[in-house]
Amino acid sequence: MIYVIHYFFRHVLRNPPVPMRIFIMLGAILLYGTTGFVYFELSENPELSWSDGLWYTVVTMTTVGYGDFFPKTAGGRFLVGWPVMVIGIGLLGYTLSVIAAILITSKNKEIKGMSSFDHKNHLVVFNFPSLAKVERILDELSLDPAFGRSIPVVIVDEFLEELPQELQKRGVHYVRGNPVRDETLSRAGIDHARHAVILCRNPRDPASDNLNVAIALAIEGSNRKTNTVVECVDPASEELLRKAGCDRIICTSRFDAHFLSQELLNPGVQDVIDDLLSARDGQQIYFIEVSREAAFEDLAKICREKRHLVLGISSSGAVRLNISEPTVVKKGDSLITIGSSRLPKF
Repeated sequence: MIYVIHYFFRHVLRNPPVPMRIFIMLGAILLYGTTGFVYFELSENPELSWSDGLWYTVVTMTTVGYGDFFPKTAGGRFLVGWPVMVIGIGLLGYTLSVIAAILITSKNKEIKGMSSFDHKNHLVVFNFPSLAKVERILDELSLDPAFGRSIPVVIVDEFLEELPQELQKRGVHYVRGNPVRDETLSRAGIDHARHAVILCRNPRDPASDNLNVAIALAIEGSNRKTNTVVECVDPASEELLRKAGCDRIICTSRFDAHFLSQELLNPGVQDVIDDLLSARDGQQIYFIEVSREAAFEDLAKICREKRHLVLGISSSGAVRLNISEPTVVKKGDSLITIGSSRLPKF
């Protein structure tokens, strides 16, 4: 109790915070103007009320001056009107400058990655290799109704000075800090995140995989329910990332080799793949979950009626394509289809 009283006298009475100072000064000038106006002007206008005095003080401080109430006596003009105009206008300007400074400071903290966010079911993107790559990922995600544009996005990076304006316009948030530390993950709201994408800081350096493994372990330690997709450079890192708990792993060097060889053997393959992987237009590949056991032929027929081509089945992580023999699709499996839009669950 003694400590509380000591703290109150030392930090509140002797050095009050700025909001308290403004509140006290505004209250004092409103009280002075209201009582002074009523005191001096009541003799000239017997119908004046306290609300009239308060109204006169407010419009005088804000330099509005409607003219519905104005002092007629010398005391009302020089002892009330003049001080309210000079002190009130200055106090109002000081108040607005403090509010503007708070807003600017808050905005600067956000774009420089010093803020914290408490979003839920959002996407967290770790590492910032380039603006173009991040924008392509966000463009593709926003075009799919399953993701949409309403899901908040938070970028976590240790070396980005401030969030680029292109991403600020998209409403993307930024957290600067070591992505492995719990404090950084907490500020990004990883405990309530639905998705996490871990990009390679340097796509040409296999050592980037070591950082991604550490980030994946940190995410799994905080929230195992997060759907984690990680990028790696060295195919040898895939098994380690899988053990770290990543849901999906994309090895860029392995796919680069596939694209190069297939484009050499079958010119035009990259155009087909680009059309299938991009949600911007054309056809896309979709995984449609099956909620009941059914024959593959029956499900394929339903898909054809909806202008979807069935490629195969994904069951327990294994993919079977170009199925010809009679097959029963079990509950929980997914049909792999090509179509112009996502189909609902069967």
